Amino acid sequence: MIKAAEAMVKCLENEGIKVVFGYPGAAICPFYDELSHSDIKHILVRHEANGGHSASGYARITGKPAVCIATSGPGATNLLTAIATAYMDSVPIICITGQVCSDQIGCDVFQEADITGAAEPFVKYSYLVKNAQDIPRIFKEAFHIAGTGRPGPVLIDVPMDVQQTMIDFEYPETVSLRSYKPSAKGNALQIKKVAEAIKAAEKPLICAGGGIFLAHAEKEIKEFAELTGIPVVSTMMGLSVFPTDHPLYFGMIGMHGVKTANHAVGDCDLMILIGARVGDRAVKSPSWLEENTKIIHIDIDPAEIGKNIHADIPLVGDCKCVLAQLNEIMEKQNTEPWLSHLREYRSNIPEKPAEKVFTDPKGFLKKLSEAAPDNTVAVADVGQNQIWACNNFKIRNGRFLTSGGMGTMGYSVPCAVGAKLADPSAEVIVICGDGSFQMQMMELATICQYDVPVKIVLMRNEYLGMVRELQTRAYNDNRIAVSLGGDPDFVALAKAYGISAERVENNEQADEAIKRFLASDKPYLLEVMVNETESTL
Repeated sequence: MIKAAEAMVKCLENEGIKVVFGYPGAAICPFYDELSHSDIKHILVRHEANGGHSASGYARITGKPAVCIATSGPGATNLLTAIATAYMDSVPIICITGQVCSDQIGCDVFQEADITGAAEPFVKYSYLVKNAQDIPRIFKEAFHIAGTGRPGPVLIDVPMDVQQTMIDFEYPETVSLRSYKPSAKGNALQIKKVAEAIKAAEKPLICAGGGIFLAHAEKEIKEFAELTGIPVVSTMMGLSVFPTDHPLYFGMIGMHGVKTANHAVGDCDLMILIGARVGDRAVKSPSWLEENTKIIHIDIDPAEIGKNIHADIPLVGDCKCVLAQLNEIMEKQNTEPWLSHLREYRSNIPEKPAEKVFTDPKGFLKKLSEAAPDNTVAVADVGQNQIWACNNFKIRNGRFLTSGGMGTMGYSVPCAVGAKLADPSAEVIVICGDGSFQMQMMELATICQYDVPVKIVLMRNEYLGMVRELQTRAYNDNRIAVSLGGDPDFVALAKAYGISAERVENNEQADEAIKRFLASDKPYLLEVMVNETESTL
């Protein structure tokens, strides 16, 4: 017989968990007490939401569910933004929250919140543990649900008295859920239809989404494109599926995408959507595309197919399995005239003159990415910095991480902490703005406490740049509530934490600053001064 709190720890150990992210409180203290006797490393974040974002970064690099922890009441509700962020981007995280004692639930006692109810729209599944003996089964199911099919967050809410109950512990070896049987292999008839449509097309185009990472299908998508010779574009979540300089890759699509990629979408006669949900930022006019282009949509979640755009050939299945099936029967297509057209279009796009007085953020990010190691993980925040990074930071054999679906400001630094702990060998670089940085700068303490050598590029224009840009274009430049007056000296702030930092004021200073930034094996912050009128165009 062991305490249920100890059983919770043993469940994590059985799932191979090495690192967890959290912030303790009274209602989760029994679990924390037992966690102290485990070899699992606990990372104390400075805000509960950042525990969820760190778990997200860890999960996205390892490809497996990661764990975050919070106490009841405000601790749990602070975690909601991270849960919603993971849900929108299909990231597998296990969220463990403490709850008030079972007999107090519903009495509005101190730090009580109905977190399972509050999180319901943002979780793949949630549990309120009422019987301590169910803990081994619940944890086994939670990891299975989070990491299979279309991944996502699972919440386990455990009352304090349940954590202290004595139980017989035996961790299940298998999971059996009658109502949860995600498909993996694609239907053979639909596979044949896809192959025939590709052979008949003159201008086929692959649109790679984030589902390819979730299926671990990076090898298969590259083989498929190279085997057929079909050009590739990506959604924001699909960035880094293909190396930026691959001859078949033409960039990110959408309202903030590159002109060549959007031109390819408008001009193709067959669109092959793979692991993409066709969000509004990726495809502005789905109805136009439906009328003018044949659509193949491949996704493991049948609810996504046909939700935002009609699919002429729907194919439900795991991207890795489906692409492997296609690679067995596909052959080289005559795409050279189509590829030549796209290359010519790209070569005729004039480059915008670089900023002369301040630092040109686009040119800076190009230089930084060219100097960075091949396996660099770039973590962009939300705002202008995100778009500059999406379209200018060149990815070779690394990863590009950002909050795509929810667009959560304050995601990048804690996500980078998780990513670096998941792969210490990778260079992990944050790209954020001065607005987003101030939503997460408390995590500099976490970086220092656990010696996580994350590098931070802080684009400073003293504005909420993306909103300012919107106000300039759509509201006659009526700037309201976007000026960041009162910002601190970020270089001095970083140094107060013991982190090396410097300011880049113009393009001439960029090269040497980048060298020092990348040469350091410690945390480093570069404050890059950007013109307040700089746009994403």
